[in-house]
Formats: sequence, structure tokens, C-alpha cells
Amino acid sequence: MLVANSRSRNLRVGRIFGILASLKKFRIASCSQYLSTMKEIKTSGSSNTSMNVQSTPEIEKKYVHRVYDAIAPHFSSTRFAKWPKVSAFLNTLPKASLVLDAGCGNGKYLGLNPDCYFIGCDISGPLISICLERGHEVLVADAVNLPYRNGYGDAAISIAVLHHLSTEKRRRKAVEELIRVVKKGGLVLITVWAREQEDSSLVKKWTPLSERYIEEEWVGPGSPRIRNPASPSLLESIPELEDSGTGEPMPESFPDIKSPESIDFMENDQPLSCGNNNSGTEHQEFFVPWHLPYHRAEISGASANALANGLAKKDDKKGAVVYNRYYHVFSEGELERLVSGIDGSIVVDKFYDKSNWCIILEKTSGD
Repeated sequence: MLVANSRSRNLRVGRIFGILASLKKFRIASCSQYLSTMKEIKTSGSSNTSMNVQSTPEIEKKYVHRVYDAIAPHFSSTRFAKWPKVSAFLNTLPKASLVLDAGCGNGKYLGLNPDCYFIGCDISGPLISICLERGHEVLVADAVNLPYRNGYGDAAISIAVLHHLSTEKRRRKAVEELIRVVKKGGLVLITVWAREQEDSSLVKKWTPLSERYIEEEWVGPGSPRIRNPASPSLLESIPELEDSGTGEPMPESFPDIKSPESIDFMENDQPLSCGNNNSGTEHQEFFVPWHLPYHRAEISGASANALANGLAKKDDKKGAVVYNRYYHVFSEGELERLVSGIDGSIVVDKFYDKSNWCIILEKTSGD
């Protein structure tokens, strides 16, 4: 009888662990399915304007969402250092604060303050899968339509996210969402790439895009025109300085290295330069290249599809698949103007740091 009971208990325990393992696998696997569903949803709003703002433009689908889905593992391997200003903000929050990270990427800021609780979200299913594997509480969601009730969190952060949104209305909507989901008195930290760069020597690695037509719509069926239409290689690799030659990110102990990928990861989403050059400093819409080494590319997966569809190009000299990421770089004062007049919030701090414009908002009314 004792033997039978022991076997029964072992079977029950085995089943429980089997169920938990299955749930974990389902939780991770379902991210990409949920992402696909989210991208197809036309979120209903109080007006046609609201619906248009929340509907993702093709340029973001192609040159932000699909790119980060394809480069997620390699991108994540370059995102580990914490930006001191963000760390300082998180470490000064009251104990037991609930922090919402909108656009959390690989989750490098989730759990940074052990005395706070963190929930992250990102539009990239593969990046969310990486977060889940690290044990973070995350979900796939859109920055302009956050899945939280009003006044849900004590604080929120948006680190290097707004510059991937292609219209002013969408960028403003993302700010409104951040304010909506925090409690009265809650703080919101926002950082964006600056047009005014500390180092103006790397502008040739950017591809400037054309102006938008009226109503902030891109030319053609979602694809922007390049500034130089005579160029025969619109999405070809843009020359860059030599890196380690391995295709892997440089170690952080070499701060003087000026390859675009090393800058990208060494300074926590610091953009490349946009200084004096032929393209002019007035441009704010750019393609910024990401070199995915051949040995990191999915030859039969996302990278192969991207090459076939013209969303990426091969650079045999660098041994990489080159993706272009869409960026709107912010000019001085633009972030302040964007947040001005948003009901129920005030600016409590603003600063320029490491080629980023940054602002801290406080929610002054509402839930």
C-alpha cells in the first residue's frame, strides 16, 4: 500500500512538472502568434483620427518591427550595459513601486531596482521571448496602445522608443499612453536619439529619407523615398570603420572604438552621428544600418526572407546581412514641444546626455 501511494504521488508530481513545463513553452511560443495578431488588429478609438494614430504605418512594420524580429538575438547580445541616467532614475523610486517599461527590448532594465516590481512590453515577439527566458514579467504590446488600465503603475520608462514612430501624432500618442498608465504623482522617463550629436563624424552611415506628404503619409505603398533617388543601391550596405572582424560586439573596455555597432551597445542606444555633411543637419528621418553577421543570420529563416523581399542586403566584404532601421531623430526642444499641453502632466526635468534628449514627466491629475 505504501509503495502504491508513493508511486501515485510520484505520478502526480511528474504530471505537475510536465504541465508547468508545457505552460512555459506555450508562454514563450505564443509570443510570436500574439504579435502577429496584434499587428492585424485595428484598434477602435473614439474617432477616425484615433484609429489612424493606433494603426501601424507600413514603414514601421517593415523597417522597425520586422527588422528587430530578425536581429533580436544579435541585438540582445549587444544590449547589456545600463545607462547611468536610467539606472539613477529607477534606483530613486520608492520601495515597492510598480515600474512599466514600454519598449523593454531584451529587458536589460527589468529588475534593475530589486526593491521595485517591473512589467515590460515590446512590439517584438522574439525580444519578448528573450525576456521570458530570463524570467521577466513581459508581454507583446504596442507603445501607442498600452494594455494597462488607467493609473496602473507607479512609474514608467520609454528608453529609445519614440524615435521609431514615424509621425508626430503617433509619438504624442505614445507619450499620452505613458502618462495614462501611471498613478497621480507617478513619474515617466523618456529618452530619444538627438539630432545634435556629440560626435559628428559618422553621419555617412545614415541614409536620409524624403519629406512626408500632407497628412504625414509616406510616399507610395508604405515605402519612403531615399533622398538621392539616382543612387542605384538604396539599401546597400553603408561603409563603416573596421570592427573586431568577428561580427560580434566589441567589449566595453574599448570606449574609443567608433564602429556603429560598438557605439550602439556601449552607450545604451546612443545613436550614430548626424553632424555637418552633405546631407545637412536639417534632416530628421533616417535609415540606420544594422549589420547582422552571416554566422548569426537565420539562413533559412527571417534573414533569407528579408533578402528575398528586398528588406535587407548582403555585404560580403563585412560578412553580414544589412538591415535598415527607421529613425526620427529629435531636434533640440522637440521633445518638450511634443509633451507640452498633454493634460494632467508637467515636466519636472529635462536634459541632454550622451547624444540623447531626455525628459521626466509627472502625472498631476487623473487616475
